[in-house]
Amino acid sequence: MTETPETPESPEPSVEGQVADAVSGNWVDRWAPSWARPYLRLSRADRPIGTWLLLLPCWWGLLLAAGTTGRFGLYDAWIALGCAIGAFLMRGAGCTWNDLTDREFDAQVARTRSRPIPSGQVSPRQAFVWLVIQSLLAFCILLTFHPTAIFLGIGSLALVAIYPFAKRFTWWPQVFLGLAFSWGAILAWAAHTGSVAAPALLLYASGIAWTLFYDTIYAHQDKEDDALIGVKSTARLFGEKTHRWLRHFLVATVGLMGIAALTALLGSASPLALAVALAGTWVMGWHLTWQLTRLDTENPEICLRLFRANRDAGLIPVLFFAAALFL
Repeated sequence: MTETPETPESPEPSVEGQVADAVSGNWVDRWAPSWARPYLRLSRADRPIGTWLLLLPCWWGLLLAAGTTGRFGLYDAWIALGCAIGAFLMRGAGCTWNDLTDREFDAQVARTRSRPIPSGQVSPRQAFVWLVIQSLLAFCILLTFHPTAIFLGIGSLALVAIYPFAKRFTWWPQVFLGLAFSWGAILAWAAHTGSVAAPALLLYASGIAWTLFYDTIYAHQDKEDDALIGVKSTARLFGEKTHRWLRHFLVATVGLMGIAALTALLGSASPLALAVALAGTWVMGWHLTWQLTRLDTENPEICLRLFRANRDAGLIPVLFFAAALFL
């Protein structure tokens, strides 16, 4: 499937109830109470990469917004922490919703049939209750943000609801994933500034392009099973032209992020701060280029490794944007 969980180094579960696409020795299987494990697995808590990919655009938006206004206070620290907690909860809620809608598909795919719902660890009714709990907790955090951010957070639910169905009617479900996963760039910007501006929209577009990059790589792991059960993806659409398409997404990611940084900081930050922020976009571009040079779309292990490497790629602008605040 094309959601963004993390898959294991070993394909076979080594712990009772462990999901086949979970990281071996993860904290859920090692330390979580036995009664909680099926729910945490349902939320992909044993596969944290998706939380990172949802969180990082939030931090991009917050840090660029702070660079625009020239301030980063205690409330902004709370926004950063609240986004982290909210990303964990909403990624969990989104994965729960995805598994509810995809349970019949998941039962037909070797990598996903061990997930809590198709394996019988959690019933659909229990999963729905867990979905509501996670969503309400995330909403409580959202209520501490600026009203504009609250409105945007509520609006994002439509994207979350639509995404699991996208692979049924379009070859571009990764676009819908990008629309949902990059929304935090706008939301965090609004949480800091109280409004939405052009740099936030450019950053949002950059995040969508980045999602198309990494999730196309991820989707190549499942393309054979997806073809058998009729699930669409950009991996199946691009086929042997994947490298060419990924280069386009790479350029769009770096270019749009660079323009976002330029429009946000030009005139409000020092030339050195602006240069550092722009350097962050180019270093991220180097990382994505490095991924492309090593990509073998016929090797699922390499696809997995490169997909997971996007946590580090997305952290690069975070570090550079944060450094620019002090220059």
